[in-house]
Amino acid sequence: MQLANSPVEQITLGKHTIFIKRDDLLHPQFSGNKARKFLYFLEHAFDGVEKVLGYGSAQANSLYSLAALCQLKGWQLDFYVDHLPQMLMQSPSGNYAAACAMGANVIVAPVRGGVQIESYLRSLAAHDEHCLLIAEGGRVAEAEYGVSKLAEEIAVWCKQHLIDELALFLPAGTGTTALFLAKYFTQHRLNIHVYTCPVVGDAEYLQQQFTQLCADTSLHPMIVAPPKKYHFGKCYLEFLTLWQQLNHTGITFELLYDPLGWMMLLQVAEQITMPMMYLHQGGVLGNQSILPRYQRKYPQCF
Repeated sequence: MQLANSPVEQITLGKHTIFIKRDDLLHPQFSGNKARKFLYFLEHAFDGVEKVLGYGSAQANSLYSLAALCQLKGWQLDFYVDHLPQMLMQSPSGNYAAACAMGANVIVAPVRGGVQIESYLRSLAAHDEHCLLIAEGGRVAEAEYGVSKLAEEIAVWCKQHLIDELALFLPAGTGTTALFLAKYFTQHRLNIHVYTCPVVGDAEYLQQQFTQLCADTSLHPMIVAPPKKYHFGKCYLEFLTLWQQLNHTGITFELLYDPLGWMMLLQVAEQITMPMMYLHQGGVLGNQSILPRYQRKYPQCF
């Protein structure tokens, strides 16, 4: 089961040459940033644990990866969602379908909103010693274990290729991966600069997420704020156009985070002279559910 040492490839996009860290090529059921974030839970013993409590979207990458983790560990996954679309229940697809096939229970929470759901699940876990709660998107201190191994891989690659300075870019949901990458590089005095952009909320929200896990702002990555508000999960023509352009490189990216991530990378690239690397965090399975939405909204593009 390959959970480390993903390859690095090189593409040309417009006038820019960019290295791609292909974490999407790790084990199919446990790839991308979730493979890194959840590695601690996979490799360590949790005596007495029988069930994992998780929460998020019914099409979240974390749902799929948590289902894979629980299958490997022999645990039950109860994954709570704010709502479960009727269309998805009638025609399961993407992360939801794959997670259910691995035995995950996807449950509509009795409360609404991420904060309320987390509080509800903390109460459940507190009264059941056999339950392990993993916060939304893997926003947990334990994620540092696997993300640090990723950072080490990137540092070793730079040394092997005589690259003494690098700009590393990745889009952020909770920002956990970007934070622990930046923390590692800073603490090891490496000239690898982490840039990220908020996809789920705004820059202020992302900064709050960083601070919850690490109060020392000198260890935080650099946030590149989008020029306008993009609502998470909404279909935008500029996202589709850029995604289709990226597909011509021979690498398939996902449609939820990567378009905005690449948009911000290309914006920053105009001011950067050092080599650039984009972290491909997987999540391509989610295209099964979001691509049909784009096809319905922009049929002229297909």
